[in-house]
Amino acid sequence: MSQKRALITGVTGQDGSYLVELLLGKGYEVHGIVRRSSTVNRQRLEHLHGPDSASGAPLRLHYGDLNDSSSLQRVLAQVQPHEVYNLGAQSHVRVSFDVPEYTVEVTGVGTLRLLEALRNLGMSPRFYQASSSEQYGTVSETPQTERTPFHPRSPYACAKVFAHHIAVNYRESYALPVSCGILFNHESPRRGENFVTRKITVGLARIKLGLQDGLALGNLEARRDWGFAGDYVDAMWRMLQAERADDYVIATGETHSVREFLEVAAERLDLDWREHVTIDPKYYRPAEVDLLLGDASKARRDLGWEPKVGFRGLVEMMVDADLAAARAEQSGRVVESPARG
Repeated sequence: MSQKRALITGVTGQDGSYLVELLLGKGYEVHGIVRRSSTVNRQRLEHLHGPDSASGAPLRLHYGDLNDSSSLQRVLAQVQPHEVYNLGAQSHVRVSFDVPEYTVEVTGVGTLRLLEALRNLGMSPRFYQASSSEQYGTVSETPQTERTPFHPRSPYACAKVFAHHIAVNYRESYALPVSCGILFNHESPRRGENFVTRKITVGLARIKLGLQDGLALGNLEARRDWGFAGDYVDAMWRMLQAERADDYVIATGETHSVREFLEVAAERLDLDWREHVTIDPKYYRPAEVDLLLGDASKARRDLGWEPKVGFRGLVEMMVDADLAAARAEQSGRVVESPARG
């Protein structure tokens, strides 16, 4: 078979960068959709983009937008991908309360635009839809499986529920090979700094070196099933290699509180977090999600997928990367982005 071509939306994000690495390592020709803007935000891809990249294979970027159907159709027609990974979204849950319309347009309707573009072009590549554990919201059972009902508690989660169901609808109505990965929280040194995990690791590392005085957080008792993003993109790829398109929960099967994440991070830095952390109500969500815990038995059985990085290893990996960046900042050197971690 000729070289496989993959197209990724959200390619500049955490998951996109790890997925690009994975696919290039497997010999794919990889294409990504990026929005045109006045500032360039591709630091996670700097070591991958172009024929002189460390991987030896180019990543090809195309301008497009999930809010613009014509651009999606143009890129799809040009690339003719064998696999499409839809990772693009306004993905910050708290921010979605501030920009609900934009969140729904990009995260929800954007998925519909992409699927409809494929249908209009008469194309049927294997399609991965990035669903989210946030869709469960107020959970009706623990742990959550592929059969657990959704009860979304944010505009982001509502948009993801729509995207999930429209993806399933296109699979059932038009026989498009669409698989939905219901991924529980997954982190890395490439996570955006406005997410609580990176906020903790960046903040504590800078506090350790005297670059920052304190750290303000919200709800410390929220519990999540946290895994490593590098492990989770492997699950995405495995879904599209399966004989039949289906939906899969991807999770570690362990739940930990924000407080526990904070404690492990502080322990790694030999800090007493209680001396530096304050609670600010502005960081609470209007509607909280208290507990998420996934059951990935189906993925383990059908895809042979297993998470490799445990909770403590994940936290320590993130702390070490941000401590190195903080030391570089302290010395006045150009900071090597944790994006390579």
